[in-house]
Amino acid sequence: MLCYSKDGLYTSLTTLPSEALQTEALKLFKSCQLFINVPVEAASVDYHVSLAQTALQVCLVHPELQSEIYCQLMKQTSCRPPQKYSLVQCWQLLALCAPLFLPQHHFLWYVKQQLQRHADPRNETGQYATYCQRAVERTLQTGEREARPSRMEVVSILLRNPFHHSLPFSIPVHFANGTYQVVGFDGSSTVDEFLQRLNQEAGMRTSSHSGFALFTDDPSGRDLEHCLQGSVKICDAISKWEQALKELHSGKSEGGSRVVKLIYKNRLYFRSQVKGETERERLLLASQASGEIVAGRFPVNKELALEMAALMAQVEYGDLERPVLPGPGVTPPAKAQHLLQQVLDRFYPRRYRHGAPPEQLRHLADQLTTKWAALQGCSSSECVRIYLTVARKWPFFGAKLFAAQPAELSSKENAPVWIAVNEDGVSILDHNTMQVHVTYPYASVMTFGGYRDDFMLVIRSIPDQGSGRSHIEKLIFRMAAPKIAEVTFIVASYMNHCSTAVSPPTNPPAACQPWELDARHFFASVPRAAKGPTLL
Repeated sequence: MLCYSKDGLYTSLTTLPSEALQTEALKLFKSCQLFINVPVEAASVDYHVSLAQTALQVCLVHPELQSEIYCQLMKQTSCRPPQKYSLVQCWQLLALCAPLFLPQHHFLWYVKQQLQRHADPRNETGQYATYCQRAVERTLQTGEREARPSRMEVVSILLRNPFHHSLPFSIPVHFANGTYQVVGFDGSSTVDEFLQRLNQEAGMRTSSHSGFALFTDDPSGRDLEHCLQGSVKICDAISKWEQALKELHSGKSEGGSRVVKLIYKNRLYFRSQVKGETERERLLLASQASGEIVAGRFPVNKELALEMAALMAQVEYGDLERPVLPGPGVTPPAKAQHLLQQVLDRFYPRRYRHGAPPEQLRHLADQLTTKWAALQGCSSSECVRIYLTVARKWPFFGAKLFAAQPAELSSKENAPVWIAVNEDGVSILDHNTMQVHVTYPYASVMTFGGYRDDFMLVIRSIPDQGSGRSHIEKLIFRMAAPKIAEVTFIVASYMNHCSTAVSPPTNPPAACQPWELDARHFFASVPRAAKGPTLL
């Protein structure tokens, strides 16, 4: 009963509570046999991917079968099957099981004994058994999974021996400045564990200090990002993203080439943590602020926008080679023109370029050339320091802005606004000038979140001195559904932080005078660079 068999089972190896599960157990063994008895080839690996995912999905849906599949695989690894590849592939399927779930306690004892008996670093099957030992211990430590293995996970186990890698999987994590960092993980790694490794390799503080968080892109291809909670398993997040992509494409091949994109960027910003910032954090914060400027979610006038674009050009490309200064009859070479256009596309606000005539765009490129050339010799870190010094003069630096429309009857009051969320509270900004209409500290927020198809904010005002009564105000905003979820989670995160913070929050931005960052702030407040001619 417990030795390898090339024939099918007549009955399950474990006691199951229903005939339906008995039937599923026999089907499960057939799936395992198909997986084991057809040799894995890189060109047709999707055959084995589909078999593994289907079999393990059945076990996730019917937990009663989890002990059963372990017993079936233990049976097929006991005594040597006719083909060597069959034994190896049986161990590979077991290696895919171990991070997902474990058998019941008395079966777990049996599995551990079998793994101990077969573990041997001197041969291939023994190496897989050793890997399975590690995977079982990790699952006992971090808990079981929620989703079947993704294609990436299955292919990695099938095409490279996980024993030879301390972390069998790896994936690039993308940053706001266009760079990325490849990070390793195993089948049980949580987001928190993943971020700990990422922060060490990228030179950043913990997420609780830096405010950075891990996001995935949206399977639909829309311009949306989804924040991953710390307790989530990375492999589960990848698998669920992959399943959502398949459902969206209904099995069509268009989505087959896409893989999940992980993004690491600032989500919560705390002024008290500025002093401890690492150089990498400052660079990524500047890049993220630049993206907000380009998208029109940061108040800069045209002159300062060019100054900021020149700083980012110096950070990204270094000194402008043989700058062609504008003048009568002087035309920059095609390569230089292309580079200047690239800088404007990446770092200059779209709203200032949209619909501009060619002559105006050429004049803009000439101005950029002058300002960029003035930064000759200025280091990347110095440019980032200047950039952040200027950008942080806006009281809402680091806040997350959401376009919304008040659901009011009056057309005048129905103009679009920005909802700005930061550590001090929720603020309503004018959509055009970004001046503050009102700020609601978190202490006055009674409830918030989705209300039918809108975002609702219920505010309790300060009690009236005469009557001692407070006024309750319910604000409704029209927003896209994904943005409603995003703003709700960010408000909740800040409120949770406020409730655990030792020191009280600083004065809210509502107390500040409305302004727009302009070149006067740039020139008046930033010290000169230590080396070479600069803008200042």
